Amino acid sequence: MNLHHCSVRRTLLDRPSSVRWCRRKGPLLLSSRNEAADLPRAPVHRVRGLAVDGESRRVWVDGRQLKFTYMEFELLAHLMANQRRVYTRGQLMALVWQQNAVGDTRTVDVHVARLRRKLGPGYRAMIRTVRQVGYAFEPSATPKPRP
Repeated sequence: MNLHHCSVRRTLLDRPSSVRWCRRKGPLLLSSRNEAADLPRAPVHRVRGLAVDGESRRVWVDGRQLKFTYMEFELLAHLMANQRRVYTRGQLMALVWQQNAVGDTRTVDVHVARLRRKLGPGYRAMIRTVRQVGYAFEPSATPKPRP
């Protein structure tokens, strides 16, 4: 089964951190080299020492590269692309997982916890929990001092 981007231009412009996939019988062919060059590039988001490169799908914290699963990367990239915007768990399920939020949305909480653990104490506070609502990426957040 081959998976290819559906309407790549529209998807990357509308939702920079999520990509819709569809089944196709053949390869996705571009009519010319210029058309390939016209495709939008995924941006690199930087906040202090945290950098997320959407094109190479890499994350750096203070100059060292971290390993993320596909969904962890998608979640972080989406939150960073839409800084300060609060998303409900259901919205994140629809936008990042591309699934309807039917039933348990705790999977979002689990992925956020993993993200925070991997980002470390200097950056975990940037993923802000909005009680009874969901999550937001807050670039100006400072880490809480440990007693």
